[in-house]
Amino acid sequence: MKRLGIISLFVLLFVAFIAIWNYSYYQGLEEAYIPTTHDSSNLIIPSEEGVFKRSKYALDYAKMPIDEEHQRSLSDYYNNRAFPGAPPSVPHPIEKDGLIGENTCLKCHDNGGFVQKYDAYAPVSPHPEMVNCRQCHVAQLSKGDFKENYFVKKSPPKVGDNNALLGSPPMIPHQIQMRENCLSCHAGSSAPKEILVSHPERVNCRQCHVPTSVDANTNGLFIREN
Repeated sequence: MKRLGIISLFVLLFVAFIAIWNYSYYQGLEEAYIPTTHDSSNLIIPSEEGVFKRSKYALDYAKMPIDEEHQRSLSDYYNNRAFPGAPPSVPHPIEKDGLIGENTCLKCHDNGGFVQKYDAYAPVSPHPEMVNCRQCHVAQLSKGDFKENYFVKKSPPKVGDNNALLGSPPMIPHQIQMRENCLSCHAGSSAPKEILVSHPERVNCRQCHVPTSVDANTNGLFIREN
């Protein structure tokens, strides 16, 4: 009787081992679960959401040849703005004043590309969902001032002056609002050559590049509130 009990115990342990091993084996064969959507309890940071909007084009940007004859420079980039951070003006003729983004502007500025008519690459809009483009972007009617004034245009940030440490990733020298989509300005043929990123396939830009919105010298003593 005692021998039968011991044998029964070993049989039960063996069956349990087979069941656990079988479950573990088939669990290992399943593909990893990667959530592609988020619910209200797991919202991503709004200022980082735009970084991933053009991520599907990242490898295409990496493979694009450099067209040196039609490259923009940072000087061109800032000369088309009233001040650093201002919306760029429209540097080409606008055929009909009433036309707005979805049916006109975005035909060139949604995905960029070379525009034969203007002999230039169209910059990619970082916010194509805002289709009333003329609300912020005005026609460039004159390159000079209409009237003498005392407005002083602030100097734009210089490339290479905003690294926290020598060799560290540069910080973001501008506000992120309306410019959350990094690849629209830093990748592709229309990107200014001085800020053309060498690794557009690393789409999680904010993982290494942090904003410089707060001056470290102005920070006071950190006190934890109870």
